[in-house]
Amino acid sequence: MAESILQTPLHDMHVEMGGRMVPFAGWSMPVQFAGITQEHIHTRTACSVFDVSHMGRLKLTGSDAESFLNRLCTRNLAGAEVGRSYYTHVCREDGGVLDDVIVSRFESHWGIVCNGSNREKILAWLEKQGEAVEVTIQDETFGTAMLAIQGPRTLELAQEAVDADFSSIMRYRFKVFELMGIPIAVYRSGYTGEDGFEVVVPAGIVKMLVPRLLGTKDKPHPVIKPAGLGARDTLRIEAGMPLYGHELSEEIDSLTGGQGWCVDLSKDFIGCEPMRALKQNGLPRHLVGLELDGRRIARQDFVVYGQGRKVGEVTSGTLSPTLGKSIAMAFVAAESAEMGTELEVGIGNGRVASRVVKLPFYKRPK
Repeated sequence: MAESILQTPLHDMHVEMGGRMVPFAGWSMPVQFAGITQEHIHTRTACSVFDVSHMGRLKLTGSDAESFLNRLCTRNLAGAEVGRSYYTHVCREDGGVLDDVIVSRFESHWGIVCNGSNREKILAWLEKQGEAVEVTIQDETFGTAMLAIQGPRTLELAQEAVDADFSSIMRYRFKVFELMGIPIAVYRSGYTGEDGFEVVVPAGIVKMLVPRLLGTKDKPHPVIKPAGLGARDTLRIEAGMPLYGHELSEEIDSLTGGQGWCVDLSKDFIGCEPMRALKQNGLPRHLVGLELDGRRIARQDFVVYGQGRKVGEVTSGTLSPTLGKSIAMAFVAAESAEMGTELEVGIGNGRVASRVVKLPFYKRPK
């Protein structure tokens, strides 16, 4: 029997607004509405709304919750202040990444947002590791919805749409507001390289909230537009952000995955010893950015060559709508990772010239 596909609380609204629905991480999700390139450019220049309700949302309570999370996560969470969010990794004993997550410190609990494809795995891992400590883990995924509102005009337009002041929320901070008498958590974060918010609301009210942002099919908002998974992916590639299953996996550690900035090797956590050894001995391969000649796209697992031999593999690639260039991220041998190194990517029956460039490919104007 085929496995049933989950639907977010906004599924019917996506269909009504012309979203092209596809299976993703066990959910039916919109890959595009007006078109991937159009949605990408609109996010870079104005404001788009993404339904990211497929992502897991977990709640942790109990007297040991902080120390428990600090042992599981690569970031140092000790003494975290209320209202802070932290991008961090949860790893296996060998350093392989189980998932990259956002951990947030609330007044009376902790919240975790994990990848939709990893929700059950992370839930099982937390429950296993938490058997001997005072911590309670609740899965709030199906009782809530999550929106990502992204783009340079987000602050202005979101405040106007819901009549609330979000200007005091700094990057990777959050606040809980009341909307129609119901608490909603608003985070200054995102996965596009743009300014914006991620909003978690009870599933029962999200259908009332979204029309205030997007309008309706018959009377759409003149600026705020819906966007799908396709644009979300091209945006995050330009911003050099990792995607689990591409730049991160159980076979890739945090350092090799280019995310050493979120790893505190001065504290003990599950997976720290192998990463300390890697740090000391040097990484045999690195995650790099590649800029390719021409407009052909380098896809995941395409081979990267240096001086006629294989030196690595592509993890993600796209034709950048913002830059007008073919770009990719790839793991390459350490000796091929220097900026400016000339490499080739195998595409079809030929090889396309490329060079190592600095990540991210795109940074939003300040």
